[in-house]
Amino acid sequence: MTEFTVYDETDAPEAARPHLEAAKRRMGFVTTLNGVMAESPELLAGYNALSELFGKSSLPRNAKHVVWITASVLNGCAYCVAAHSTLALRSRVPAEVVEALRGGRALDDPALEAVRVFTGAMVEQRGWVDDAQVEAFLAAGYTRRHVLDIVLGIGMKTLSNYTNHIAHTPLDPAWQDQEWTAPAPA
Repeated sequence: MTEFTVYDETDAPEAARPHLEAAKRRMGFVTTLNGVMAESPELLAGYNALSELFGKSSLPRNAKHVVWITASVLNGCAYCVAAHSTLALRSRVPAEVVEALRGGRALDDPALEAVRVFTGAMVEQRGWVDDAQVEAFLAAGYTRRHVLDIVLGIGMKTLSNYTNHIAHTPLDPAWQDQEWTAPAPA
């Protein structure tokens, strides 16, 4: 197995240090994901920029959490499922919503379920959703902008999910209570 270094703001490549320092101010600590990404300051900067932009997107707060967890579950990223489950719960997303997302189950809230279904289709079909799937999402009260905001959120998660797969990123203590294991393939 190829080993990746988990840097912090004191030993990372020089170009990555400001991004790690900013992450530490934002989160209170440097996540192991950011520490691994620091090997490529450009990846770290890109991921953090996408995270900030997705945070400003037009999707409602709980819908953003649905995108993050749904994409991470479908990509089988244990690190991101644990991290985003923790963050969702801290943001007061109902525990039953988080548990359903972690298990790949339908949500009782029709608006959030539309986000889950559309995000899942986008991930599973690699963006090749058909017009009927887009129209169903729009019929749930969303806009074309929301469609594209979901693309942004999936892009962000692709960077982190793939990094975690390659690097086997160790789970931060902050996410331990929401540790998750991908189900075995059927």
